[in-house]
Amino acid sequence: NRKTNLMPKSLEIICTIDELRTKIASWRKDKLSIGLVPTMGALHGGHLSLVARSVADNDRTCVTIFVNPRQFGPGEDFKAYPRDHQADTQALEDCKADLLFAPSVEEIYPIGSVTSVSVIGIGDILEGEFRPDFFKGVATVITKLLFQVLPDRVYFGEKDYQQLCLIERMKSDLDIPVEIIGCPTIRERDGLALSSRNIYLNKEQRSVAPGLHRILIETAEHFHTSNNRNQAISKGKKALIKSGFTKVDYIAICDPATLNQAEQNTGSVRVLGAAWLGRTRLIDNVEL
Repeated sequence: NRKTNLMPKSLEIICTIDELRTKIASWRKDKLSIGLVPTMGALHGGHLSLVARSVADNDRTCVTIFVNPRQFGPGEDFKAYPRDHQADTQALEDCKADLLFAPSVEEIYPIGSVTSVSVIGIGDILEGEFRPDFFKGVATVITKLLFQVLPDRVYFGEKDYQQLCLIERMKSDLDIPVEIIGCPTIRERDGLALSSRNIYLNKEQRSVAPGLHRILIETAEHFHTSNNRNQAISKGKKALIKSGFTKVDYIAICDPATLNQAEQNTGSVRVLGAAWLGRTRLIDNVEL
């Protein structure tokens, strides 16, 4: 059993691309399969479910922690984004991850770096409309990480469903030889999707927050019974505001592969939503 015989004694932490490639080369020499879990840290149960899946699927698991400045727009929370290296490291130890790649901004984006990756179409709608450079930043950093690690499989949560679809498109267009694994959203008991940004919610906002998931389910059910997309969306937006959300960016009823608007109930749609509680923006989605 290669996984048992060659298992590192503890989590190894690497901060440079050269060190990373040396480690990956040693694993490849031993013919070990490699799983990659890209994160921005502040790890919660959702992230750790991806790590656990990778550990189960592969001989080695590499987790990356990199708060990517290119996916934060003006006025967004890059500097304030939660960071807890000690807790993250302990959590990865407990999950039996093998390697943590935690590079600096300068390591990923050296001075003079100008190349970026854009996924036209799917990157311009929904999140792309409200956060114009977000997906360019996501696509660029994920492309770099995939070429740096060259994993067999890479793991993403379905909470960020549009991101998952965008990376599938990018992988196909760029012929990147990796299997993309989408994993179910992990939720609190009341239905709130786990997110690093949930810590920004005060007590009152936290009590309102699960309403996003509930109202997206209601929107999906309304669309299923009425087959009226505009009516279902309008009703859902009004319900969010009535429940205590301060602003709704969108509710969208989409084809699950292309994220094009679903005009009729074809039996397979994805309902996505983004709404604000004070200064905290929450996203979620449900499958119909």
